[in-house]
Amino acid sequence: MYKSLVIVESPVKAKTINQYLGDNYIVKSSVGHIRDLSSNQSKKRKSTQNSYSKNYEKERLIQQMGIDPYKNWNFQYHILPGKEKIINELKNIANQVNRIYLATDLDREGEAIAWHLKEVIGGDSSKFVRVVFNEITQHAIDKAFQNIGQINMYRVYAQQARRFMDRIVGYMISPLLWKKICRGLSAGRVQSVALRIVVERENEIRNFIPKEYWKLNVILMSSEKKNITLEVTHYKNKKLILNSKAEVKEIIKKLKKQSFSITDQKNKILYRKPLAPFITSTLQQSSSLNLGFSVKKTMFLAQKLYEEGYITYMRTDSCFLSGNAIKKARNYIKNNYSIDFLPKKPNIYLNKKNSQEAHEAIRPTDVELTIINKNKIHADAIKLYQLIWKQFIACQMKPEKYQSITIKVVTDQFKLKSSRNITLFKGWTKIFKKTELIKYNISDFKIDNILFIEKIIPNQMFTKPSPRFNEASLVRELEKKGIGRPSTYASIITKIKDKGYLKVKQNKFYATKIGEVLITQLKKYFADLVDYNFTARMEKKLDQISSNKISWKNVLNMFFENFLRQFEQAKKPSEEGGMINNITILTDLHCSDCNKKMGIKTAITGVFLSCSGYNLTSKERCKNTINLIALNDIDLTKKNCINTKELKKKCEKCNTIMDSYLINKNLKIYICENSPICTIYYIEKGKFESPVYLSKKLYCDKCKCNMVLKIGKFGKFFICSNTVCKNTRKILPNGEISKPKLEPIPFPDIMCSKSNAWFVLREGISGIFFAANTFPKSRETRSPFIEELAQFKHLLPEKLHYLADAPKIDEEGNKVLVCFDKLNKTQYIASKKEGKFTGWSAFFIKNKWCIYNKS
Repeated sequence: MYKSLVIVESPVKAKTINQYLGDNYIVKSSVGHIRDLSSNQSKKRKSTQNSYSKNYEKERLIQQMGIDPYKNWNFQYHILPGKEKIINELKNIANQVNRIYLATDLDREGEAIAWHLKEVIGGDSSKFVRVVFNEITQHAIDKAFQNIGQINMYRVYAQQARRFMDRIVGYMISPLLWKKICRGLSAGRVQSVALRIVVERENEIRNFIPKEYWKLNVILMSSEKKNITLEVTHYKNKKLILNSKAEVKEIIKKLKKQSFSITDQKNKILYRKPLAPFITSTLQQSSSLNLGFSVKKTMFLAQKLYEEGYITYMRTDSCFLSGNAIKKARNYIKNNYSIDFLPKKPNIYLNKKNSQEAHEAIRPTDVELTIINKNKIHADAIKLYQLIWKQFIACQMKPEKYQSITIKVVTDQFKLKSSRNITLFKGWTKIFKKTELIKYNISDFKIDNILFIEKIIPNQMFTKPSPRFNEASLVRELEKKGIGRPSTYASIITKIKDKGYLKVKQNKFYATKIGEVLITQLKKYFADLVDYNFTARMEKKLDQISSNKISWKNVLNMFFENFLRQFEQAKKPSEEGGMINNITILTDLHCSDCNKKMGIKTAITGVFLSCSGYNLTSKERCKNTINLIALNDIDLTKKNCINTKELKKKCEKCNTIMDSYLINKNLKIYICENSPICTIYYIEKGKFESPVYLSKKLYCDKCKCNMVLKIGKFGKFFICSNTVCKNTRKILPNGEISKPKLEPIPFPDIMCSKSNAWFVLREGISGIFFAANTFPKSRETRSPFIEELAQFKHLLPEKLHYLADAPKIDEEGNKVLVCFDKLNKTQYIASKKEGKFTGWSAFFIKNKWCIYNKS
């Protein structure tokens, strides 16, 4: 009984902390959560008259959820599969120590994990203490272990309340959606609200009618041959609004008759303050915009940086900075940027209302560490670290100073204006910008200077709808509406993408039809679930539970009472006011196989035509379907394509813009956006522009059978008509068909290092690689060396011979292996020495290998 046990969540975190604690501490990891609510399936019962009574269904649901909302929220937890070994090890060590430090993360989830660990390990409760730290450094660890505490049960209650609500919504609504709409659907307390944001933006864009307008710019010249460009802003003391080319011509005629001179010039000195240090949401947005990282990837990389001790805790909505951190930042600025960039007093940033946590903003733990060693951490993590470091230093620097110059020209009938900003002192922007200060002589133009027209530039423009959301703007919108917490944004966006409720094109979110149908139904029958204000208020209530201001069970009772009332109404038959079924809308088109009518069907894979004979008995059943190609998928920028005005056909019943699809080159169908609730559709005949992949007859590269177009959860693809073959080819974003995949090539002479298996050469999204032939039993993979490919060149297809002919070693004799350039989607080669890249690489350009040596 001489050592203490320290339990953290992550093995990497355990390894890092172990460096700072002495021999009297044993540091172990729980590897995340160890328990979750039970999800037991009810046992089968003999068929009796009352077997499926309401009480039985209620009992069955309670067993499945692991919570009983009817009996004071009794709950039942179970050990997560695969965690038994970890728990047994922790129990054994716990019996041999005199103190157990629960050092899980400092948010609600971390608090809940600490409580679960205490409950599962058991024993003397006085042995357990809670310890939290915002960064993994010697100073922070020492301070944390000098200020131990106990588990905050109110924060645990808040986490449980959120988990129970999410479990109720998921387990009660999902089966209803399967029955009423289609299998595979699910609803989430927060995810559905996020989806609603995207769907409503989609509807706004679809129903938007562009309006023409014009802007006029005039280039005026002084007698000294100096030019200045001004915008015409007013005509006869009213804001100038031009809606047609005819109006523009009339205004230009009148402009040419005017005489011009500068009537007013204003010079203002303005300051632009630095932005606050990163919190979770602003880090996610900045990472998306500046580095192109997804929210999920950003949080993954930030987690690694935190666990390795490079940054402070990455789940925070607090802008607070410790005095010690500010002092180090100010010293760094003074020593590296001079006293001119250092404000007299530190810059202090206020937290937003309802800020959940009291810990620090995201910052580097060591401000002197500007660049991380590439051998210690992934290159993308280094980029994220540099972004965090720059933001932290910048937030403690002086504001940017600039001069705002506004020049006005007023004539008898017109007002013209020109504005520009000139940077006088870079301030905090010096960290981000390397451009030199622009010199501008304000004496070039003076009041009463006579000016002459050199050129009039009319610009035709069209009003635009609000832009589609990307990850950064959706995070900003979620934060603005108070939906979810920054720590949950990554999981929210990932879930609605993985479920197929939205698709991503060129980093923009597009709502799918099934996503629109889901939100339409939820808005009608579960109004509170997708109501922005209701969801935001619930987040505030969870915060109040954390601070012991309200009872967690009272919050759950109010939520469940309201939810249950809506649920009971929704599950009634549609004729009794219940949720409307996702019906098949029969059309005038006939099935090519059985001549029965084809119907419009909406499923999780999209909108398609299905034979009405599908639901008949097995002997008469017809499974014929026709894929519909959304006209949005066609490149409308090409010449002789469909006119965009034709796409704006309106439903005669709903007066909303109809969705348009191609059936084939000669048939187009318009479907009301409110389908299947609205059954209006139109079929149009003609000759229509179609995507490249529709105009090609594709044969399977394996068995030479025809390949047919299908639309799946993750987009369009071709699949071999031979049911035994099942070969597939993807449709790329540009409409082209992907090249055939490389067939796995056995390399039995090249053995794995971690098992008795041998390697197989495979091709994935990151090029070719070696994988164990016993996958998934052995998951060993690695990049092939050039010498290996050269030795077995006879096994390779011709398209890979260029790799086999590449240099086998670099100038220093280091082995060369195959790498993949993600940006250009091409293979290249590089050398390694003692497991580390040397900086030597070569690229295959114009049929020859071009060597690039970084050193």
